[in-house]
Order: sequence, then C-alpha cells, then structure tokens
Amino acid sequence: MKVLLVEDNVELTQNVSGYLSKEGYVVECASTYASAIDKLAGFDYDIVLLDIMLPDNNGLEILKYLKAHNSDMGVLILSAKDALEDRIHGLELGADDYLPKPFHLSELNARIKSIYRRRQLSGSSEMVVGEIRIDTKTLEIRVANILLDLTRKEFEMFLYLVVNKNRVLTKQSIAEHLWGDYMDSMDSFDFVYQHIKNLRKKITAAGGKDYIQTMYGSGYKFNTNI
Repeated sequence: MKVLLVEDNVELTQNVSGYLSKEGYVVECASTYASAIDKLAGFDYDIVLLDIMLPDNNGLEILKYLKAHNSDMGVLILSAKDALEDRIHGLELGADDYLPKPFHLSELNARIKSIYRRRQLSGSSEMVVGEIRIDTKTLEIRVANILLDLTRKEFEMFLYLVVNKNRVLTKQSIAEHLWGDYMDSMDSFDFVYQHIKNLRKKITAAGGKDYIQTMYGSGYKFNTNI
C-alpha cells in the first residue's frame, strides 16, 4: 500500500514513516502544502495522512484539491485534540476518518487498513476472484485452497493488479505503487517483469488460471475475462 504522509513535525514524520515502512507500506512524505500538492499532482496514493496545521496553508485545502480532481485516495486526518471544528469540517469535505494527536502507531496502522478495506474491498478483508482467495489481514493468497508462498512485494503487486482488474497498468505505475520514491534509483523496470513472472509461475503451479495478461508496449492487466 502506498501512503503519503503530510506532516511538518520532523520527529513525528520520522516515527510514523519508520513504523509504517517496517509494516510493509511504501511511505512518501511532504512537510508543506506546496510539496504535498506537487506529489499528488504527479503520483497516486492509496491513503493520504493529512495534518491540518501546515506552515504554508491549511491542510484541508489539500482535501479540497483531492475532491476537486475526483481523486479516490483515502484520507485520514491527523489533528490536535482541540481541533474539533476542523475535524468535523474535514469529514464534511469527504475525509474518511480522523485520528487525534497524540496517537499510538498501532492504532494509526489499524485505521489505515480499515480505510483501505472500506474503499477497495467494500469493507471486507477478503477478496475472491475465481479460484483465488486474497486475505488482506493475513497477507495470504490461496489458489483452490492451496496457500501460495509469496514475498511481501509479490502479495502487494498481485493485490494491486486485482483491485485494478481489467485495467491496463503500466510498469511505471506498478513500480511507483510498490517502491515509491525508491524507484528513481533503479535503472530499469526489469524487477517488475521478474515479479510478474514469479507470480504467474506460482499461481499456475497451484492450478490457477493465468489471469495476468501482458499488454506489449503498455504494461499488464489482470484479465478476468479469460
């Protein structure tokens, strides 16, 4: 899952990004309204963690920007305990949830997962496609009840493909989703091809259909119409 943390407190940013990274998230950070808008204009995220008090603008202006551009990114507002009016305003503008500061990192993680399930999986922790069952709580994928031995990145890639089923995803969009800013240090997208190859091999070996279709010159598509 790819997360944008918009927060100007350096210590909190380090604590949150470090914790979420260890939990397997791809985390990018912005400390100002301007830098957040710049990232949102160029990249897609699953969840935006949004501080209201930013040095150059009110964080709720970022929420207005997302809604004006018909974004389907989830938004979790991070606010001080006494900012009740701003939290209510944020929910009215379309935020998914809010979390008062200070908060426990484990609770933040639970809120993020809850928003993701509601938005992408209709509130369920499981998704079923044909003979394949995906469990986002246990990070397990089963093919005809056979548990696949997947790496974390393979699981995240497969879930990303399934959530965007029947849509063409470019190698770049897949790389950005899984590796975020770290993608810039990579010479090519060969690692995307290798992960796709491994997924296909493991799924078909367990008796599953090869749903992942190569769109030559474009990218890949999880095709449910095979």
